[in-house]
Amino acid sequence: MADAMADKDKPTPTLIELHQKSRVLEIEFSDGKHFSLPYEFLRVYSPSAEVRGHGPGQETLQVGKKNVEITAAEPVGTYAMQLVFSDGHDSGLYSWEYLHSMGINQEKMWQEYLQRMEQAGAKREPALNLLTAASAGGGCGSGGCSK
Repeated sequence: MADAMADKDKPTPTLIELHQKSRVLEIEFSDGKHFSLPYEFLRVYSPSAEVRGHGPGQETLQVGKKNVEITAAEPVGTYAMQLVFSDGHDSGLYSWEYLHSMGINQEKMWQEYLQRMEQAGAKREPALNLLTAASAGGGCGSGGCSK
């Protein structure tokens, strides 16, 4: 009975909107809190084991996710949603509680992420695909290297 009461007090979403152009998930909760969570932020802090590991210190730093998009969002019961990202990642279940916490702690979490990226010498931008760049720019086969 106490658990049922505690669940009633937990904020639940009253609005969820995906803004593809700005790559932001807008979410409003029953407690009146409203957050705009960038897709990149959601992706790099995915609650999946692939990102978080199976215990403290096992996290995997997510790099090159600056332009990631959410291609699908599906409700999971009445407690969470599953996000599918353009890089194929789809294994994290974002509980309402986790999304609320992400919103409240967004600035701190984002700064920690940027610090970890800097320490690792990593970039938010995706790595340049050399095959795509060569074919798009003509490459050496089109005479582009002899000048």
